[in-house]
Amino acid sequence: MGRVHLDYYATLEVTPQASDADIKRAYRTLALKYHPDRNQGNTRAEEKIRDINAAYEVLGRPDTRRAYEQLRFGGQGRKTDFAWETPADTVAPGVIFERMEQTLREEGRVEIFRTLMRDLPRVKRELAAIREATVEALGYDKFLESIVRRHAGGTVADLVTPDMDARKHQLLDVAAQMMQAQGVGEGREDGPAWVGRQLAEAFHQGRIDGYCEACALLYARR
Repeated sequence: MGRVHLDYYATLEVTPQASDADIKRAYRTLALKYHPDRNQGNTRAEEKIRDINAAYEVLGRPDTRRAYEQLRFGGQGRKTDFAWETPADTVAPGVIFERMEQTLREEGRVEIFRTLMRDLPRVKRELAAIREATVEALGYDKFLESIVRRHAGGTVADLVTPDMDARKHQLLDVAAQMMQAQGVGEGREDGPAWVGRQLAEAFHQGRIDGYCEACALLYARR
């Protein structure tokens, strides 16, 4: 069985500028055109209706559409490294999964870095605690990323607001749907759960990256 094309707008034959009403109208037109009752024995139609349903499941709701846009273009309003225009059946599911993990890690990094850059007194307090832990471990002051990452593991959660957490869960839900449509996790008894855990860990590691980046930017050895 083929895999769903990752450009959901192309699947529904609309542009990214399409309104919600345009998307619903396009879905209904295509669903009628490729409905199994009208295409009995047509395997191509079966694949098309599966693609159409998967695309509309994400683009058909404003919240999941926003999450898809975030994954598709990234938080900077730029295209990510994801293979959106490449037909999915020419790219291995493992490669697609790795790129999605990279995309989510970058989302987590940008989120925490920006949060800390808006609260410089907090960064200075974090650096004071890190410096104390470093001197205790090494006997002298040095920016050591392994210590910073370890400290971040118990600190990042305190920086996350309910809105940030809700956004993260929305991104992870949409990313998981997209990966499952690509067959990622197939053959594993815990496939969907495993996919979800891997994506969540990628986002979390991105948050750690953002914390370390903010601390490194403002660190001054004493």
